[in-house]
Amino acid sequence: MISNFELESTGDKIFRLTDYRGKKLVIYFYPKDDTPGCTTESKQFSDLYEQFKALNCEIVGISRDSLKSHENFKEKLELPFNLLSDSSETVCNHFEVMKLKNMYGKQVRGIERSTFVVDEQGKLIKEWRGVKVPGHVEEVLSFIKSL
Repeated sequence: MISNFELESTGDKIFRLTDYRGKKLVIYFYPKDDTPGCTTESKQFSDLYEQFKALNCEIVGISRDSLKSHENFKEKLELPFNLLSDSSETVCNHFEVMKLKNMYGKQVRGIERSTFVVDEQGKLIKEWRGVKVPGHVEEVLSFIKSL
């Protein structure tokens, strides 16, 4: 069972994990709004969103970006699901997605692209860490279909 958490969400809402009991939930952590890999991943989740919804599954994306940045990113890509802001890294740390990464020869702390599936009772049932974007969203959808 994942402990409940709350984060500010696009659409001027507060996301509470407990509000999603009775649905499957895909939580994807991504490094930064408006970067190539994150844009591709978010668009792919968006493109398959109706298929996820048909399987009683909701999607949320989480990064450390501000709510304003998320609102702009969501609007630009016309994402049908909400993005959550974890600027304090509380939820990122809970899911252990904060990692040291090499960027331009320097070590920087950032989010390791990761995806988690939570079942209708709030139990973590699948995780992907160190995600490579190509084919990933289809793999997540196939897993949800297999349940």
